[in-house]
Amino acid sequence: MAFDFLVPIEDKVLAHCELLPPQALGKNIFKHTERKGLPVLANATIAIFGVHESRNAFEKKMGRLDISGLRLQLYKLMLGNWNSTIVDLGDLEQGEEVEDSYFVVKEIVAGLLEENIIPIIIGATQDITYPTYRAFDGLKNMINLVAVDSKFDFGDAEELISSNSYMSKIITDKPNNLFNFSNIGYQSYFNAQEEIDLMERLLFDAYRLGEIAFDVSLAEPVLRNADIVSLDARAIRASDIGMSDNFSPNGFTGREICAIARYAGISDKVSLFGLYEMENSIQSFQLMSQIIWYFIEGVNFRIKESPYLDKDSFTKFIVPTDDEDLIFYKSNLTERWWVEVPSILTSHNKTNTPALLPCTEKDYLEACNQNIPERWFKAYKKGFN
Repeated sequence: MAFDFLVPIEDKVLAHCELLPPQALGKNIFKHTERKGLPVLANATIAIFGVHESRNAFEKKMGRLDISGLRLQLYKLMLGNWNSTIVDLGDLEQGEEVEDSYFVVKEIVAGLLEENIIPIIIGATQDITYPTYRAFDGLKNMINLVAVDSKFDFGDAEELISSNSYMSKIITDKPNNLFNFSNIGYQSYFNAQEEIDLMERLLFDAYRLGEIAFDVSLAEPVLRNADIVSLDARAIRASDIGMSDNFSPNGFTGREICAIARYAGISDKVSLFGLYEMENSIQSFQLMSQIIWYFIEGVNFRIKESPYLDKDSFTKFIVPTDDEDLIFYKSNLTERWWVEVPSILTSHNKTNTPALLPCTEKDYLEACNQNIPERWFKAYKKGFN
């Protein structure tokens, strides 16, 4: 069984937990220990585990990721007003071959998803996103992947999979279950124009760092539609992560990246959250642990709502345009917006009703001015292709 490959949490972390106050996270997480073994998953909501595999790093790592160092920072944070049961499954060491590590990650994630448990993966390199994507095979037909990243990570088409090219593998690998890919926070000078053009041709969504930094709430509808969220720590600016040479002066601030993590947690569709490419430093571990905290906070404030399930809780807006009427819905409870996309058919949403695409109030106002929202247009075209 794949879970047998997980190694227990280090004794120094467990010893640290003994000194924590009862309200600390470390006192309220069920942990994989040498003495007690793996925690029971029966009632778990969230499962944390680390992945040490880094042999496919584009920029070779100087040392092994100190996941225990991150745990020390995470465990000392205080528990929120939560009702989630959190387990920490320990770490997955490198397999004999990289493919062995990928296989075990895939099996562990698939096992957790089958139990409706949300995995939080602390990974050394972002190519681990690939086996997490493959874990959905047989569980879900079409997957929406969101990467919080300064790069698109398409890499060279001839290159073997790496942390810089895993998206090419996901796009080309069979079976192709990727319905949509969205990037949040790309920086133009890190991406070739050909990559930007490819995003456009494939009808994928890309949001520049400046757009999201100006209004971080623009990330919310993107994350509301995601199944997998993959966060590259190098999307965070160097001064906020610890001034490493591998990080850029430009990037998300600590506050912005935590807001994005909370939006990911609030999305009742997000089934997996991965954090990758972090550095071994106290400041890095502090910020990563706070990102995890905000994701868990979001999970605990999830509200499952749909105008198709409870019409009385929504206000419906019909916007006539030159081509067709656009139908928007606004939640009276959360004030979130959706728009119907009639072209996405039963193969994606399993019903005969039009698909609901998360959107913003700005999209509605644009439609009122006879400007079709770009996100609607892309989804509409995908439904026909």
